[in-house]
Amino acid sequence: MDDQAELRRTRGEYLKRHTEALVKSMGYARACEVSGRSKATLGRYASLSREDTDRFIPVNLAVELEAAAGVPLVTNAMAELQGLSLESGEASGERPGGLNSDVIALSQRFATLMAEYNHSIADGVISLNEAKRLLDETNALQKVLVEMKMHLQDQRV
Repeated sequence: MDDQAELRRTRGEYLKRHTEALVKSMGYARACEVSGRSKATLGRYASLSREDTDRFIPVNLAVELEAAAGVPLVTNAMAELQGLSLESGEASGERPGGLNSDVIALSQRFATLMAEYNHSIADGVISLNEAKRLLDETNALQKVLVEMKMHLQDQRV
């Protein structure tokens, strides 16, 4: 497999894992209700099997599910693949949400990190691309922890 094909495969798997995390964050029943898609269809969008490698969640559907879940997991993954990051409220000095939303974000980020780690060590070797993705997920987890710390400090005042 050439480098370009490997990069495409790796990016596809990354998007599929984030699609799965999005659907699981809200539960399959709610995701089916919001999207109008069946559990099988949503499962194919996240499936890493050979027959589903070219099936990805449509962008408009990802936006709908993210709005319902309150977390831009797929959008964030797409941004990260381009070397970008998303910000919300921080630019204006606001810190939306609170401790409860921080705990939810923390658990989702940790689950994504663990999924990424499990995938990375599956073949016994962590490649350079896999190490970069693990670092990105670790940095994202750290950002959530910083937000959580700031919310806790705000509550002390």
